[in-house]
Order: sequence, then C-alpha cells, then structure tokens
Amino acid sequence: MDFKKFLPWIIVAVIVIGGYSWIKGINNTAVTLGQDVEQSWGDVQTAYQRRNDLIGNLVNTVKGAADFEKSTLTAVIEARAKATQTTVDPTNITPEQLAAFNSAQSGVSSSLSRLLVTVEKYPDLKANQNFLKLQDELASTENQILTARTRFNEAVKPYNSHIKTFPNSLFAGMFGFKEKAYFNAVEGADKPVEVKF
Repeated sequence: MDFKKFLPWIIVAVIVIGGYSWIKGINNTAVTLGQDVEQSWGDVQTAYQRRNDLIGNLVNTVKGAADFEKSTLTAVIEARAKATQTTVDPTNITPEQLAAFNSAQSGVSSSLSRLLVTVEKYPDLKANQNFLKLQDELASTENQILTARTRFNEAVKPYNSHIKTFPNSLFAGMFGFKEKAYFNAVEGADKPVEVKF
C-alpha cells in the first residue's frame, strides 16, 4: 500500500475536521455566552418586576391617607404603567431598546422619589408599619436592581469580546451574532443632584 498516495487526502481530511471543530467552537461559545446574557437580562427584569409589585402595594397603602396628594400617586401609577409597557428583546438587545427601557425605569424612580419625599408631611403614614416595611423592601430592591444591572453588563462583556475578536469576528456575523448593548446610566446621571432646602 502506497502511503504517499493517500497523504493529500489525509491532510485535507485533517484540515476539514480541524476547521469544522474550530468554527463549531466559535459558534457554540457564542451561543453559551449569549444565553448568559439572556439569563442576566431575565434577572434584571425580575428585579424591576419586584419593584413594580412593591410600588403597587405602596400606592395602596398611601391611598389610605385620605388627604394625600392625588397627583403624586397618579404620577407614580402612570410611570409604573409606562415602565411595564417598555420591552427589550433579550436575543437582540440594542442600545435604543436599553435607552427606552432605562428612561421608563428612570421615570418610575423619579416619581417614586417624589412620593417618598411627600410622605414626610404625613406623620401618621410615616408611622404606618406596612408603609415602613414596604419602604425597606423598596430600598432592598433598588440594591437588587443595581446588582442585576451590573451582572448583566458583566455577562455582555465576554459575549461581545468573543464575537468581536479576530478571527471569531469573521464567522460571528455569518452565524447571526451581533454585539449586545451595555446597560448605561440615564443621560444626565453624571451631573450633581441639585438639593433645595
């Protein structure tokens, strides 16, 4: 048997099998990292959902204070409704989707802050145990939101790095993998907060 006769076929087979394994590795790693991003986004949504649920309970508790400013409650309810209508596709997270989501959630935070400041005028409400408990749970939830957003960004980084590094970038686009957006602060968050007395 003449080994030299089959050598070119063996070399081609090794190259094809090696190339297939390499490209499969690029694809499978991108899929795994993409799933990590989607899971992290689910955690972000879960944290925001918890806050929305708590806001509903908080609003109902505050409604019990008969002379409480209705416009403040309405602003919270409307901001919450707008935030729950803003959706992001976790398989194709774009900067525009995240900006819209972030803006809607920022509206909730802003109206909720106004609500909590307004409560200071109501001593009975400030002493209400349900209200105090909800206030503590909201503070805890805000920390969970921060943690979930941070972990989301931590999941996006290896995914983006994987699909943007050469030579992976040559094949990532062919397989439909696109760069995912990071969760950024709301525009203007870098400016100092104006405090009025």
